[in-house]
Amino acid sequence: MSTAKLGLRENLNQFILLIIVNAFVGAMVGLERSIFPEFAKEIFGITSSAAVLSFITAFSISKAISNYFTGKLANQWGRKNLLIIGWIIALPIPLILLYTQSWNMVIFANVLLGISQGLTWSSTVVMKIDLVVEKNRGLAMGLNEFAGYLAVGLIAFFTAYLASQYGIRPYPFLMGMGIAVIGLILSIFWVKDTRKFVQKERENTSQPELKGVFMQTTFLNKTLSSITQAGLINNLNDGMIWGLLPILLMSKKVDLEMVGIITAIYPAVWGLGQLFTGKMADLYSKKKMLFFGMLAQGLAILLIPSQSSNFGFIAISAVLGLGTALVYPTFMAAIADATNPMQRAESIGTFRLWRDLGYAVGAILSGIVADSFGITSAILLIGVLTVLSAGIIQFRMPKNLKSNKSIQIN
Repeated sequence: MSTAKLGLRENLNQFILLIIVNAFVGAMVGLERSIFPEFAKEIFGITSSAAVLSFITAFSISKAISNYFTGKLANQWGRKNLLIIGWIIALPIPLILLYTQSWNMVIFANVLLGISQGLTWSSTVVMKIDLVVEKNRGLAMGLNEFAGYLAVGLIAFFTAYLASQYGIRPYPFLMGMGIAVIGLILSIFWVKDTRKFVQKERENTSQPELKGVFMQTTFLNKTLSSITQAGLINNLNDGMIWGLLPILLMSKKVDLEMVGIITAIYPAVWGLGQLFTGKMADLYSKKKMLFFGMLAQGLAILLIPSQSSNFGFIAISAVLGLGTALVYPTFMAAIADATNPMQRAESIGTFRLWRDLGYAVGAILSGIVADSFGITSAILLIGVLTVLSAGIIQFRMPKNLKSNKSIQIN
């Protein structure tokens, strides 16, 4: 235990490897990001917004539950073991999507994808935080999310290009098979478990343990619960963008290749932006970054229905990406600052449970509203909820995260 040395520089090789692995994790999501509404329509004849968004609901719920148990089991089973299990679960997903003629099997594949993403992404997040000291946690999360979401954006663009040139099947899903195999090989042979770093950090921490990590993170602790609600709303609006934006663009006669560009800009800016916003979270007020990031997202979403040009949609996609880049690494850096090292994985898992349930809430809510009142109403509703979330950050979350370090809420 005593041989473990905390720090980014001291563990640079392993840290870079984990960034690469997380890029492959993100690439698995990118396979579906831009082509699934067209996939549902072309292969299965499904056009209902609620039905199309059902795959996001399945993905979200399974990922959310997987996130929680990954955090809960990380200290017992080991981060590396959970990462490997996640990649094994990912292996059949591209094959199912390649050959199935049943929408129920598509839903099942997305349940597997959610479980896999919860195990793999949560493990890489926790492992990076384990390796670095507090002053670099924002940077660590920025680099982690940069790699993951840049891969989401690049693969979303590439799959849309392949689909427009050669058809929805088989090439995007053949690429997915290669991604899963490489991710598994890297994880088995080169990734090292990081539990010993947690034990090392525990020896020097003054952070008290929380009584009831789930309830504190969800409701009671003002810092943790404010972050958690914002995480849920962030992914709620992302679920709407994921499912409804391609439908809206195609209804405005935007061609599939341009749909791929517009939908890819959002996660690409999100990913690239975190190269800078992650380190900003180590230097500036996390509360202000969360407030302005959520506010920018909300205002951008409210502007979507009024757009009619490709340039307008591209600009909004970029602002959405920037707003999300401000909050995403800050979420987990702030959670890590406010929890004891031995409870950190569980608190992050709880946060990620609620955050990724936002995909399901967003998909169900926006799908029902879109089918009942139109896509414009669904988009405006999600925009208003996002602005309200920014207000909760502003008025409920304490200004100084460090002040929570001596607070135990029973």
